[in-house]
Amino acid sequence: MKRILAIGAVCVMASATDAAAQSRGGVVTACSSFGKGCVSGPTRNGQFGREVRMPGGTWIGCRASCAETLRDETVDFWMKRDLERNSGGFRRR
Repeated sequence: MKRILAIGAVCVMASATDAAAQSRGGVVTACSSFGKGCVSGPTRNGQFGREVRMPGGTWIGCRASCAETLRDETVDFWMKRDLERNSGGFRRR
């Protein structure tokens, strides 16, 4: 139960941070869902909607939120794929 509340709190904080950054074209900060650190990146209005800059400099389109996209593509990238593989979501031929 505590973990669910903590995840919910992180999502609410990420959404609030993302909304504030979108209104002024600022910076979002995303912390790992697995305790693996935090990362920040600037946001901008791109040709097809909001974009966030990865640590290497590449701009990628934001999905549900720029903070969530940044977290999924950086600090949680490998952990997320490991979970998908172990849960049967990833199949090898």
